Amino acid sequence: MTRDEPRSALTDAASMRALAHPTRLRLLGLLRQRGPQTAAQLGDVVDEAPGTVSYHLSKLAASDLIQAADPQSADRRERWWQATALLTSWEPADLLDDPERLSASAALEKSIVQANAARYTQYVDAMPALPREWVAAAAGGDRAIRLTVTELAALRAELESVVDRWVDVGDAHDPADDDGAETVVLAYQAYRHPGGAGA
Repeated sequence: MTRDEPRSALTDAASMRALAHPTRLRLLGLLRQRGPQTAAQLGDVVDEAPGTVSYHLSKLAASDLIQAADPQSADRRERWWQATALLTSWEPADLLDDPERLSASAALEKSIVQANAARYTQYVDAMPALPREWVAAAAGGDRAIRLTVTELAALRAELESVVDRWVDVGDAHDPADDDGAETVVLAYQAYRHPGGAGA
């Protein structure tokens, strides 16, 4: 990991399991993307009752993934929430000797993969209505590459560096400006094929 920005570091199984819930994963993402929100505002987006959203928010707060935010309106009865960090991190390799945390990590990883697949499916469905230049600029693909573990680690570092550079470009865009910038989703994986050599 190359950036020094604040991260929510997950170290215990309970926090990983809390975030593995698809609704909580989405709520955390919305708070990171949109800034402080109330349960009612978030409920409108995720199509859940504010009481249900409040329950999920309390679970995220118990894991220190979100925290109370300063009120953004004159209505003091509303409770506002914000993400504690823009990124969440954990290192699965550090969990290999702890079956409980490894199981919780696997559940979280699978939930993230499912969320990414659902979001990409939405993009594919929406593609015919998108401007042609945005469809042409999009990227996707997969390759099987023969690498050593050292080379894979170098690839990881290089990918993270490239992503960090483009995050900086994105951060330079003010959401209030009409400069043509839109939210772009980037998801990538590079991992040893589970079937082993030659698979």
